[in-house]
Amino acid sequence: MDICDTRRAACDLGAHALPVFMICSNIFFMTDSPRSVAPERRRARGAASRETGRFERLHYEDTHDGWEIEEELVPLRTEIREERPRSLINYVRSPDLPFDRTINPYRGCEHGCIYCFARPSHAYLGLSPGLDFETRLVARPEAPQMLERELRAKRYKVAPLAIGTNTDPYQPAERDRRIMRGCLEVLRDFRHPLAIVTKGALVERDIDILGEMAAEGLVRVGISVTTLDADLARKMEPRAPSPRRRLAAIRRLSAAGIPVRVMASPIVPALSDPELERILEAGAEAGATAASWIMLRLPLEVAPLWRAWLEEHYPGRAARVMARLREMHGGQDYSSRWHHRMRGEGPYAEIVAQRFDKAARRLGLDAEQPRLRCDLFRVPARAGDQLSLF
Repeated sequence: MDICDTRRAACDLGAHALPVFMICSNIFFMTDSPRSVAPERRRARGAASRETGRFERLHYEDTHDGWEIEEELVPLRTEIREERPRSLINYVRSPDLPFDRTINPYRGCEHGCIYCFARPSHAYLGLSPGLDFETRLVARPEAPQMLERELRAKRYKVAPLAIGTNTDPYQPAERDRRIMRGCLEVLRDFRHPLAIVTKGALVERDIDILGEMAAEGLVRVGISVTTLDADLARKMEPRAPSPRRRLAAIRRLSAAGIPVRVMASPIVPALSDPELERILEAGAEAGATAASWIMLRLPLEVAPLWRAWLEEHYPGRAARVMARLREMHGGQDYSSRWHHRMRGEGPYAEIVAQRFDKAARRLGLDAEQPRLRCDLFRVPARAGDQLSLF
């Protein structure tokens, strides 16, 4: 048996419009909800569905095709296509972020973290923030060349650049494509300040470059450790390195003189929040010199994906988890209000903040990190350039 990918026209024709179905060539059977993908096909994936993005007029569903034929369910494979961006540096104007520019070597992320707040960005590509986000990726192989061109522009003014704030630059595809490493080589040559956020142990591969930059005060790395429970991590972050492996990465980076921050992010109420102090202790023991935390965020399509994941994996805790989140966001699953969205508000949010502050102070993780240096920035000469006499 298998299921059929169908497209149901979701035009704004009113409540009495009849649904229109367009049948495609791939047919599979499923026994669960119409928008879900059979568990046999989504092993080691975070999301359970391929719900259409919010900008699409066509609505994608899986439905029974009427044929009672036993067929093998083929697991979903990761597909990667390439994109040639017209620009790479993305300037952000969010008043509650400590940076104003980012770059993304990839769109989508194979780590498949079910809670990832970047999932809705896949809707801009006409793809599902669910399973498409973690199986239909976009690589940007010309990112290093594009980055160099933008840094050479006369109008460019240096400020710390952030990588990994949307999708992980050290996801599995980077092992062969080496796009992130190419970007690092450019930033090193320009002596450009950089902050990296990742769960990927592949960051260890680039210790040679990161060590050079750290010696000049040009880089720091944040490693996200959401839980120390390997079983919970496997369900919540199915293709990310294990918690133990991430702590090993902190240890190796720290030993190389690279400043590392342990990030207890996101904290999941009634699921991972009891581990907060233990996560910070493990990070400090591994050599982290700073720490941070963010509460679970459920923007746009992430909220229904998260609720479905809870019902599948932790049905007994689902109501409690969602109640805690809603009490921090005025009764909603999430509020995007500036200076509120990262932590929430109310008694529970205040208790978590107090716990973090107390543990960070006890472990010496509360010191303010030195500012990344911007005064060393230079545009390196290219072959054939006229050299300066001064």
